[in-house]
Amino acid sequence: MLKLFQTISLIGATTTMGLMAGLFAAFSYAIMPGLGRASDRTFVEAVQRINVAILNGWFAVGFAGAIVFTGAAAALHLGDGHRAVLPWLIAAFVLYAAVLAITFGINIPLNDAIEAAGDVDRVPDLAAVRAAFETKWVRWNAVRAILSTAALACLGWALIRYGRTL
Repeated sequence: MLKLFQTISLIGATTTMGLMAGLFAAFSYAIMPGLGRASDRTFVEAVQRINVAILNGWFAVGFAGAIVFTGAAAALHLGDGHRAVLPWLIAAFVLYAAVLAITFGINIPLNDAIEAAGDVDRVPDLAAVRAAFETKWVRWNAVRAILSTAALACLGWALIRYGRTL
């Protein structure tokens, strides 16, 4: 029964981490560069709308699932018989914990600030709102993309190592 829970948690961790790494990467290489070419009004309005739209159940599964499944996988692999897998699970957990720290410490406050600017038709200086948000948000999102991709790689390797123990 332990093997079943180990397998489920490891597959869940890898899947949800992949979803998050893909999301952060998509923002880095497509969404934000595309919005970067837009007018200030379009940029601010689009970011405000994305920030509302992303708060849904599908996002929650990936966002929370990545840390929950990775933590569960690590906890279920404690013990002498799992030395090949555990370090990779711990590394993935630490990397994604750093992603969460960046998200809650930097990206969410920036999201809140651009939302607080209000309706784009009533903002007196959209360029200033954008300037206060864009560079810092994009930079730290790239860090999140790199860290979550590294966590995914760790989980992929853990999955390979785990498969060798079956």
